[in-house]
Amino acid sequence: MRRTLLALPLALLPLALAQASSHEHDHDHAHETHGSLGKHEHGVASLNVALDGQTLEIQLESPAMNLVGFEHAANSDADKAKVTAARKQLEQPQALFALPAEAKCSLKETELQSPLFADAKHAEHEHEHEHEHEHDDHGHEDEAAHSDIEASYHFTCAHAEALKTLELGSFFSTFPDTEKLEVQLIGPSGQQGAELTPNHSRLSF
Repeated sequence: MRRTLLALPLALLPLALAQASSHEHDHDHAHETHGSLGKHEHGVASLNVALDGQTLEIQLESPAMNLVGFEHAANSDADKAKVTAARKQLEQPQALFALPAEAKCSLKETELQSPLFADAKHAEHEHEHEHEHEHDDHGHEDEAAHSDIEASYHFTCAHAEALKTLELGSFFSTFPDTEKLEVQLIGPSGQQGAELTPNHSRLSF
């Protein structure tokens, strides 16, 4: 995924959000030491959005727990089915992120990354070598602990001036274990941070 719009500008976002996050981390440092690390917090995901001209980029980073209900390697058929279902849903961003129809945004590129996707593929194609790769499977399971799922989308919007809002209600209903999205937005009005929840699911540019 090309990250030309998001990589540098998001690093230069106003310090207020970062300072608030740092302050919270100071208080929660002990909990993080024994639980999740850094930004990895169950129920919380991050969403980066950048609009530049007719180009819209959206990047989602979420603990796998929020999207599939677990973070261990997908070894069982039930787990693999959950991973496959989540991946198919993430491959349809128009159903997750409601963009104004009048903006005429078309999806140009999608990239999904997660150790769980690799695990599921590994399990499907290497099942006949299950015993031979037993140690590899354990390695995958260790790597998948506290794993994230990342999704990146690149849209071109013919009428970007009509892109005033981004509605995330469908995302929250599709992945109900996600309780909060921490958003960083770069748009015509500059840079801003926001928090979206199922009861407050609309982002304004």
